[in-house]
Amino acid sequence: MSEDVLFEVEGPVAIVTLNRPARLNAISSGIRSGLAAAWQRFEQDDALKVAILTGSGEKAFCAGMDLKEAAATGIGVPPHNFLPVLGDNVHVSKPVIAAVNGYAYAGGWLLAQQCDLCIASENASFAITEVKVGRGVPWAPPLIHMLPQRVMMELLLTGAPLSARRALELGYVNAVVPLDKLRAAALQMASTIAHNAPLTVRAARELVYLSTEMGRSAALQAGRHLFEAVYMSEDAREGPRAFAEKRQPNWQGR
Repeated sequence: MSEDVLFEVEGPVAIVTLNRPARLNAISSGIRSGLAAAWQRFEQDDALKVAILTGSGEKAFCAGMDLKEAAATGIGVPPHNFLPVLGDNVHVSKPVIAAVNGYAYAGGWLLAQQCDLCIASENASFAITEVKVGRGVPWAPPLIHMLPQRVMMELLLTGAPLSARRALELGYVNAVVPLDKLRAAALQMASTIAHNAPLTVRAARELVYLSTEMGRSAALQAGRHLFEAVYMSEDAREGPRAFAEKRQPNWQGR
């Protein structure tokens, strides 16, 4: 694990923190390698059910690529594995929550976008600033499922920031909270998910992404196939039994 990325464990929750606050947590080689190691550790540890991705300090979640490092290396077209991106070049089967504190600009927006859920602090803002520095945004297509087309077009063409409150109005973030409550809010959401039936959580998460790739009929058919194994699991019998016995279920994940 790179010192630029911290990995903490609180019960069934992993907290992954971008740790370059003096550089607004800008994406460096250390952050790239640290994130790759963090996601691998999270996915391989069966005791960890949910992850939170956040940034150190109060100003920035992540201000994007470290442009000084980029200028020094003279990078052109980034290779496909340049930055670990969930759902693209990194596979993680469990939910990840972005806890966005401050700026999430350019590649920082990408890191928030890759997460399944997003809670933002009141001082958070999002911007796709590549248009201002002549860089590309090949990572932006998933936004069309998260924002209205005209809003997406404005963000891409102007580079203007989107406030946390406006992002909430548009449905891009799940909640906006005071900065000093951000970690607690993310942990509360993570804990709620972690205590739900793990097979159902994983299948439901996959269903959302399958549905963005398919038409209505195909997605319904895929959903029936996806949840067949869930219905046949031990957990599917344990849940109703625990409800009838008025106790917490003992999930086995099988």
